This record gives sequence, C-alpha cells and structure tokens, in this order.
Amino acid sequence: MAEQASLTFNQAVRGVAEFIEVAIHTILYVRQVYPAELFVRRRKYDTPVFQSRHPALNEYVAGAVRAITDELALGTLDKVVMVIKTADEKPLERFIFAVRSTLEVEAYNKDTSVEGAISVASLGQYFRSFLVKLTMIEAQLGHMYLDDLSFAIIIELQDDKAPSAMNGKDPPPWIPAISQQTTFGVADAAELHMVRAVDTGIINLSLAVQESEHKLNLDKDPEQKGKEKAT
Repeated sequence: MAEQASLTFNQAVRGVAEFIEVAIHTILYVRQVYPAELFVRRRKYDTPVFQSRHPALNEYVAGAVRAITDELALGTLDKVVMVIKTADEKPLERFIFAVRSTLEVEAYNKDTSVEGAISVASLGQYFRSFLVKLTMIEAQLGHMYLDDLSFAIIIELQDDKAPSAMNGKDPPPWIPAISQQTTFGVADAAELHMVRAVDTGIINLSLAVQESEHKLNLDKDPEQKGKEKAT
C-alpha cells in the first residue's frame, strides 16, 4: 500500500507544509484570536480540527504556506513563527515550528521513497498527536483574556540564506519582520514549552510555544491586565 511506503522528499515537504497550515488555523481557534463562530469544525489526520471561514484570512495563511513550501523544498527554512500579538504589536505567544533537513536529495530523486524514512501513514499519526496537544494547550498557557488580538506568520531562514523562492519575476511574498516578534527578539524571562517533535527521516519538525515576557508580566499584574483589555 502507498501509505505504508517510505516518504519521498516531495511528500515530506508537502506533508510538513500542509500540517503547518492546519496547525495555524487550529491555534487561531484555541487561542481565541478570532471569535469561535468564524471557524468550522473539520477532521484531519483522523482528529477534529478547526478551519477559518473568512476568505481574506484563509488567503493570507495559504499564501504564507505557499512561500513556506518553496523554502522547505529549497532546504533554506529554519523556523516558521506564528506570533500572537496585542493591538500595539507586543508579542504574547510565539508558536515556533522548527525544521531541519537531514539529507540532500537530487532533483531527479525527489519523488523516490527515501530508505529509512517513515511512512505517509506514520506521518499522519504524528501530526494527529501534535494537534491533540494543541487543542489542550490552554490548560498549559491559560485563557487568552485580551481583546483586539492579531497574529503574524514569520519565516526565519538559515543564517546564510536570503528569501530565494520566486514565482516568475515576482519577489518572495515576505516583508521584513518586526525584530521584537521574531525568536531573535525574545527576552530572557520568556518561557518555552515543548509541544511535540518528529523525525521523518527527511525533515525534522518540532513545535514549541513561547510565552513572552510581556504576557508573563501581565499575568502577574491583574491591574495592568485590565488596562490592556480595556484599551
């Protein structure tokens, strides 16, 4: 059966990119970035997930994932960071998808099964466990109490790489990120929580969530929390 065969390079790229898209929608729902009625419940990887029904939001996420797919295929991607932020651009939580390619595959071999890689079916099972943990993340992070939240998807490339994926003559669909919102702008007081990791035998993927110093300070100061919500 095809699902039991070892992954090809292209299957790994598509699988990781698709999972990131599903995870972003689910995070938006479980962290209450937008009202629950904006989402519809679906099933993916044999587990319930949530998908936005807003066309503009869906296109933003899909466009980002297309660019992520291109960089994954090129082997230049280091991290994808989904940052949840306040109305004045202060980061609250960073969901960090860290990736690492474990081998180089020639172009003519990218649709050939890689010896030692996990199967398509096993990859789906791993992604199911990621999503189960995500749907329960509120127990670890607490309720998202602030109004007027927003989010951004940030791509971080390997140190010596520049955005290189091109669609014809158009530049990559990225603008420079606000440094404070990237993993390079993390304060020492931020807290990191590991969610899950998988080694596909082609691309390693891990997911962690980081609570910012700003959020932790709000949790310690109920009066300031009320001011932020009222703003």
